[in-house]
Amino acid sequence: MRLTLYTDYSLRILLYLGAKERDELSTIQGISDAYQISKNHLMKVSHELGKAGYIETVRGRGGGIRLALAPGDINIGEVVRRMEDDLYLVECFHPSGGHCPISPVCGLKGVLGKALKAYLQVLDEYTLQDLLINKDDLRALLVQPEQVMPPRTADAPHPGYEQH
Repeated sequence: MRLTLYTDYSLRILLYLGAKERDELSTIQGISDAYQISKNHLMKVSHELGKAGYIETVRGRGGGIRLALAPGDINIGEVVRRMEDDLYLVECFHPSGGHCPISPVCGLKGVLGKALKAYLQVLDEYTLQDLLINKDDLRALLVQPEQVMPPRTADAPHPGYEQH
């Protein structure tokens, strides 16, 4: 499964804001500069994140955006479901059923449905807080993206890759 750029940018905005202090405001331009991606795209994405209640906007001089929720209250699976406009891996997943002639008897549909469910269940296990284990390093890279700095938390486990 592949996430759309819209969802990718949504997660990037949340990571950027999560790396900041809770009351610290950020601008779309600042986020655009940090990731070197289109400000126009980020404006659309941030608008949707605001409508979903993940971020809040402070208007006026010195305004900007910040997280509306604590990072621990932002579930990654929920964000992906909200931002993805199409989780239909194949035509027959679409509510209309598509036009595949073997859909009523196809075993692939069940296998792909199970895979999608497992994919989303893994994302449901994580919050934005879990993705901020290296918050200081993340913040340093986003504030000065042109400087490549070796991570100080290189030996910290990444979410999903914990050793058991």
